[in-house]
Amino acid sequence: MESPLHITRDGAVMVLTLNHPPVNAFTHNLTMALQKALGQAGRDRTVRAVLLNAAHRAFSAGQDLTELQAVEGESLRAHLQQTYNPLILQLRRLEKPVIAALHGAVAGAALGVALACDLRLAAEGTRFLVGFSGIGLAPDSGVSLLLPLMMGFGRATEYAITNRPFTAEEALAWGVVNRVVPADRLQETALAWAQELAAGPLTALGLTKRALNRALMPHLEAVVDYEAHIQDIAGKTAEHREGVQAFLEKRPPNYGVGEGRGGSGGA
Repeated sequence: MESPLHITRDGAVMVLTLNHPPVNAFTHNLTMALQKALGQAGRDRTVRAVLLNAAHRAFSAGQDLTELQAVEGESLRAHLQQTYNPLILQLRRLEKPVIAALHGAVAGAALGVALACDLRLAAEGTRFLVGFSGIGLAPDSGVSLLLPLMMGFGRATEYAITNRPFTAEEALAWGVVNRVVPADRLQETALAWAQELAAGPLTALGLTKRALNRALMPHLEAVVDYEAHIQDIAGKTAEHREGVQAFLEKRPPNYGVGEGRGGSGGA
């Protein structure tokens, strides 16, 4: 079976390419491969920057829902603690620049992964979707912290609860991405930027990242842990089951009005 993650080198830049067609949905294998590759990037002194991009028609549509159904009888908290939580923390703690090159769709957990990178370039036509409420879930993968930090609390609330997509141009205007480029120039532009950063003062860049983490998200680990707690509650509801089934059947979900939260689940 072909690897869901291609790892190549371009000088001092490690290039990580998502490779799970057709839309690079995140699976357990892909998430574990990313964790392993980022660990390697941290240990290898010849790696001075990381470029995260994707093959096929989208950066990623988020979690593979077919695989998610297989863990529904288990704890979603345990699932997140093994997969996305450590991945998000790795991205923020890696004291080397990480650039995400985004195209097509960037949704759900994949949005969290992109937001956890240091810099984001988006191809024209890229569409962003918080995604979780569309399948009866709450945000995870750091989205509940990182998205409001970038686009503002009110706007992040709107897009999290309405599940409407936003464009690359809107993402640029709101600070979610750093640059928008023509689709045919995305890879070369992202690689050139990664090479530029790789040639910089790596210790200073790593300390800058550490300082930004301390100033703006010192509680990130607690946030992703609480997201996992909340997701465990949401994952046990009929709303979530209906949301996933509707998505797989390509129809609007029918949530009704009588179920509520499905448990106390206090803070």
